Amino acid sequence: MTEPVSQTTTSRVAAVRRFNRFYTRQIGALREGHLSSPFSLTEVRVLYELAHRETSTATDLAAALGLDPGYLSRTLQRFRQRRLITQKASPEDGRQRLLSLTALGRRTFEDLDARASQEIQQMLARLSMTDQQRVVEAMRTIEGRLGERDEPKVPYFLRPHRPGDLGWVVQRHGELYAEEYGWNEEFEALVARIAAQFIERLDPRRERCWIAEREGERVGCVFLAAKSKTAAQLRLLLVEPSARGLGIGKRLVEECDRFARQAGYRKITLWTQSVLGAARHIYEQAGYRLVSEKPHHSFGHDLVAEVWEKRL
Repeated sequence: MTEPVSQTTTSRVAAVRRFNRFYTRQIGALREGHLSSPFSLTEVRVLYELAHRETSTATDLAAALGLDPGYLSRTLQRFRQRRLITQKASPEDGRQRLLSLTALGRRTFEDLDARASQEIQQMLARLSMTDQQRVVEAMRTIEGRLGERDEPKVPYFLRPHRPGDLGWVVQRHGELYAEEYGWNEEFEALVARIAAQFIERLDPRRERCWIAEREGERVGCVFLAAKSKTAAQLRLLLVEPSARGLGIGKRLVEECDRFARQAGYRKITLWTQSVLGAARHIYEQAGYRLVSEKPHHSFGHDLVAEVWEKRL
């Protein structure tokens, strides 16, 4: 015999269902094409998951998203037909297929991600700053109370730069290098010049900036700029202290390598300092080799500048 449900429980259930109806309407979950795109909300969510992972299997995706394997299989087939994803055999288990986004798939996701951010910005813009904070805190409360404690968190994803990103790059370089190495404002001025020149001379076919984002916050960056017709220059690699240890620096450098090859460069060079041990380790692991050293006095300190190079 079913035990009677209290009036309090009934009203709480009704309140949650009412909120669900409100929020699915608010974010456009009921529209045929999510974010005015040819994709459903579920398909966009699958693209999001793939964009946040270097590779994944269909089994991993189905488990992470709670999707029926058959439904996911049909979704992935549509993605393959659109040339949004590619697959290859796992080196550990040839029976498994590792899925990843193609260049077209990544561009498609980045466009959808930008549209989603814009929609949320417009929604929040109707509220005062105080009310915005209250809404965000309420959402965090819901997520914290109802979410699974052991749910794996997607660490980060990479995207192209947007308005406002370059200011963040300059600010965080200035702040972090002052805190960690005691460098003065000369370094921040140098970063500002590099960032300004990158935008003023940008050739999207041969140059790019990547921003690493985690839970809505910028946590890293790198630039690849043309040095000559055959050589590119890796610049301004940075990873926030809170996001170190996740492999972001390694991934940013790998993206530079991949893009440089596609753009037809024959080598990548970079300029760094001998005291930057973590960055030097990433470069060395990625196949870069030290080709020259030069002592100098800059940013308020005696330093040793290094030029590293990688043949493609």
